[in-house]
Amino acid sequence: MKIKFLGAAQTVTGSMHYLQINGSNILLDCGLFQGRRKESFERNRNLPFDASQVDAMILSHAHIDHSGNIPSLVSSGFRGNIYATFATRDLCSAMLRDSAYIQEADVKYVNRRRLKEGLLPVEPLYTKADAVESLKYFVGMGYDRWFTVTPGVRAIFYDAGHILGSAITVLDITENGRSFRLAFTGDLGRIDMPILKDPTLIHDVDYLITESTYGNREHETPYEAEEALQRVVTQSYERRGKVIIPAFAVGRTQEIVYALHRLTLAGKIPGASIFVDSPLAVNVTEIFRLHPECYDEETHQFMLDHPDPFGFARLRYVRQVEESKKLNFLKEPAVIISASGMCEAGRILHHLKNNIEDARNTVLIVGFQAEHTLGRRIVDRNPEVRIFGEEYKLCAKVEIINGYSAHADRSELLSWIKSACEGGRLQKVFVVHGDPPKSRALAEGIRELGVPYVLVPARQQEVEF
Repeated sequence: MKIKFLGAAQTVTGSMHYLQINGSNILLDCGLFQGRRKESFERNRNLPFDASQVDAMILSHAHIDHSGNIPSLVSSGFRGNIYATFATRDLCSAMLRDSAYIQEADVKYVNRRRLKEGLLPVEPLYTKADAVESLKYFVGMGYDRWFTVTPGVRAIFYDAGHILGSAITVLDITENGRSFRLAFTGDLGRIDMPILKDPTLIHDVDYLITESTYGNREHETPYEAEEALQRVVTQSYERRGKVIIPAFAVGRTQEIVYALHRLTLAGKIPGASIFVDSPLAVNVTEIFRLHPECYDEETHQFMLDHPDPFGFARLRYVRQVEESKKLNFLKEPAVIISASGMCEAGRILHHLKNNIEDARNTVLIVGFQAEHTLGRRIVDRNPEVRIFGEEYKLCAKVEIINGYSAHADRSELLSWIKSACEGGRLQKVFVVHGDPPKSRALAEGIRELGVPYVLVPARQQEVEF
């Protein structure tokens, strides 16, 4: 067996790992790389392998940095099965089409400027037709059920607790007369978080590929996060300002909406209007309603009195462009939740452009921001930020709440990996999906657990067993 780490190696985005087993090629994830625009375009446009030679793909979850380049994979010649949980497949139906729409819309916007400057137009990475075509290759699988991937390889999904439908993948492999077990965390969730179940503990694995997004940091508790959200909304209201929340349409938007619902019921926040301005988030929320089997017991109990956790009187979901534009002219305080979560595309760019220079407003960051993204520049409080190619002064207050992170923190990751060590089989761990300091810090913690071989692979690095 060989593993080649092609994405999310010493960085967070673009998850992509290439397995060669028994003469077959299996791809774990096919995510979009997000960062500097020119580098992102080149890396996403040019897949680092022959797509027609990939026999099967396994998708850990629907976030775009894990699923977003599947249309390019298919349009480049892939014709195998894409295995995912049922909820992941449903989410990708919405998310991949939305990703294509955003790319087409952003390219159209950019090309208008390029035309004025006498430059040639650029093409989108893929189109809505490409996204729809890719959905034909998805095969939905339930949790806790074995299925055959390729000769000598069978797999099972366990709940990763990260977003709706997210999965830990365990591969049972028989090759050259020996059998072994490889696990891939995808993105691992946290314990005791609202809405979703806790990550499933696994045991008896020989090799592990683990994420390390927060490998050197601890999170606030969910209770502390909700207190911080209450404070930020209240203080912004008192300044007569807006709270602009860049949020991933899957998971984070629903968590924030659910928290605002609870705070509203408790009378803990003032009466500002709340908008979810993302067609994708609207569609995704409908998919959340279709999969209560993924909810934890607390959410089921909440639903006994409030059947819809994601809907209440002060909340409005915005689909149409004209409705979205009207939000630019709001004079009263409001909370606007919009995608994308790293501020790299979508309607959030327009809300930031129109609100970031007003000191009454707040930009509330509730998720991880990768290097070289607009979201990271806002977190770093750069005095000026570039939006749609133009410079804007960062005058709005910037607040950061880490307690809503859907990623396990250092302690949670190490606790989960310690459980995987039980039985004494775990021989090698590969630490991916993290900036280098975070990956190295987690790797050192794993070594202290007694794992004999721990590697933070570089991009394009290949390991042979």
